[in-house]
Amino acid sequence: MITARKLISNHPTLSYLEKCTSMAQLLQIHAQMITTGLALNTFNASNLILFCALSDSGDIRYAHSLFCHIPNPNLFIYNTMIRGSAQSLSPKNSIFLYAQMVVRGISPDHYTFPFVLKACGRIRDLELGKTIHGILVKLALESDSFIRSSLINMYTNCGSVDFACRLFDKMFDFNVVSCNAMMSGYLKVGDLGSARSLFDKMPERDLVSWSTVIAGCVQLGDIKKALELFTEMQDLRIRADEVILASLLSASAQMGALYRGKWFHAYIYRSNVKLDVVLSTSLIDMYSKCGGVDIALRVFRLMPKKDTLAWNAIITGLAMNGCGEKSLGVFLEMQSEGKRPDDVTFIGVLCACSHAGLLDEGFRYFECMTRDYRINPRIEHYGCMVDLLGRAGLLEDAQDFISRMPVEPNAAIWGALLGGCIIHGNVELGECVGRLLIELEPHHSGRYVLLSNLYANANRWDDARNIREMMKEKGVQKIPGQSTIEAMGAVHEFVMGDRSHPQTKEIYHMLDEMAKQLTLAGYTPDTSKVLFNLDEEDKENALGYHSEKLAIAFGLINLGPNTPIRIVKNLRVCVDCHSVTKLISKIYGRKIIVRDRNRFHHFQEGYCSCKDYW
Repeated sequence: MITARKLISNHPTLSYLEKCTSMAQLLQIHAQMITTGLALNTFNASNLILFCALSDSGDIRYAHSLFCHIPNPNLFIYNTMIRGSAQSLSPKNSIFLYAQMVVRGISPDHYTFPFVLKACGRIRDLELGKTIHGILVKLALESDSFIRSSLINMYTNCGSVDFACRLFDKMFDFNVVSCNAMMSGYLKVGDLGSARSLFDKMPERDLVSWSTVIAGCVQLGDIKKALELFTEMQDLRIRADEVILASLLSASAQMGALYRGKWFHAYIYRSNVKLDVVLSTSLIDMYSKCGGVDIALRVFRLMPKKDTLAWNAIITGLAMNGCGEKSLGVFLEMQSEGKRPDDVTFIGVLCACSHAGLLDEGFRYFECMTRDYRINPRIEHYGCMVDLLGRAGLLEDAQDFISRMPVEPNAAIWGALLGGCIIHGNVELGECVGRLLIELEPHHSGRYVLLSNLYANANRWDDARNIREMMKEKGVQKIPGQSTIEAMGAVHEFVMGDRSHPQTKEIYHMLDEMAKQLTLAGYTPDTSKVLFNLDEEDKENALGYHSEKLAIAFGLINLGPNTPIRIVKNLRVCVDCHSVTKLISKIYGRKIIVRDRNRFHHFQEGYCSCKDYW
């Protein structure tokens, strides 16, 4: 005898549900299930919810709509909804569903709690997490290895790493899941040493283990260790996944190591790693931060699907590389394709206007953000506008803008105004702003240096000397200038007057040759920014031996004539180095790309992409 249940399960509409790949298809299937009465069956409805709640192509909001029409949802449906909600943009819904489930008398099981704990961690509700922990103890579920790992994750996400550590130490079976959770907890509080120690002791590791420790090394600045771990993976013939490669591309971006980034790009294709939206966006970010903005744009154009993060990456990348008009052009494309920009998008747009000196456009987009998209400006947006006005020399307007801000101005806002004062030589206002910045950030060396430079430019040498003395009294150390350049498969680092490099003799010989050629071209050193010698600062003020000049000399020696010289500097490029680099690009017929603390400078044929506006 054929039962009604079997007839339902064999219905052709249900076979379509198994092959469903998008919400558009699911909506059609759901419509057919309603007309045929299949949607009334709880089992069939649960399959609809399963796709909507857990599939990458699903829609958790539609899952909630379906859930509300089920009169008596069972444990499986509740667990599906709790899991989907915990991973959604509204994890708090998992807590509501769990509470509703208990009120209805449905007993949760060991599949329920890991996602309830995940939701507690995501909303950082430590007290609620402790309450759930207490329930687990009463139900004798605390010893379940998966639940114990979820508890560790919850505590670390809520900032209670000590409690997570105590839980971990009481575990009898140190499985890979719990070790990964604890390692992630250490990294969240910046304890890279403990994370690496645990990683080294792990009896077995999975891809999550490798991706966790590599990402942690990159985020906490130990790029060398991240690359060493990747080499170890290769020796063990472990194939890197999208998450690991995204971290390694971020490492390349931080170093400005274009050729290393290109190698990882090639690895993605060689290993047939899926080039998803996240990995594509990481490539755009890497190429942009390494000065390869043309390649970044090509990667962006080849993406079949683009989310807001991808649009933001290319808009910001173009802006920082001095391509303000192109950046705004891409933003217009984004609007025309119906993609909704977010607050980060407008930071990129306003930066593009600031770096390109597009004053009217900047105000128009600032108004567009609030008027058309109802985005409340953040302090970063206000900072872009102050920077835009300051660079344009409209210092009184910038002051007025700051006074009308609905938020309290921070050091970044005042720093943008001070930058404008230095560019346009407004000593009176700059002095007030500079001293205010020193009060706000008494241990930030850059604030003292900028104010000292302002005084020096105005020939107020006693005031400049007093500021430097103030630095000494407060124990504030000036950050030394540092430049890196990638060549011969390695990243080479230089500081002011550096003589530690194996090629020092050749580098200084090239510097002498550069000096001769510059003199023949009519160059005279710009000593207006050379203040005075104070103890160790005599080397710092020796213009001819600034770190980027050493890096350029190294590049001229070691890189072929058609290879761009790419340099990353930790401080702002000084006026003299900027002038020298323009001339060198013309004299030697070389393209030189310098990424300083603020932006990119693309030098070619005696010109810079910043148009001397930085």
